[in-house]
Amino acid sequence: MPWYNGDYPPSYKNQPKKLREKAVEIANEVLKNGADEGVAIATGLKRAREYFANRDAKSKKEE
Repeated sequence: MPWYNGDYPPSYKNQPKKLREKAVEIANEVLKNGADEGVAIATGLKRAREYFANRDAKSKKEE
């Protein structure tokens, strides 16, 4: 089941809004590729965390 407009998995509830939105975006793409909902949820959260960690590390290097 894809998630939209503030609808997200319960496990995303306590995540910061930016992270939650990116995780939902990624999870929806994973679902489109035929993955199981549980896998999509976990993958979305993991990749969103990696995305922001890499982005923050890159911006610190540029300083």
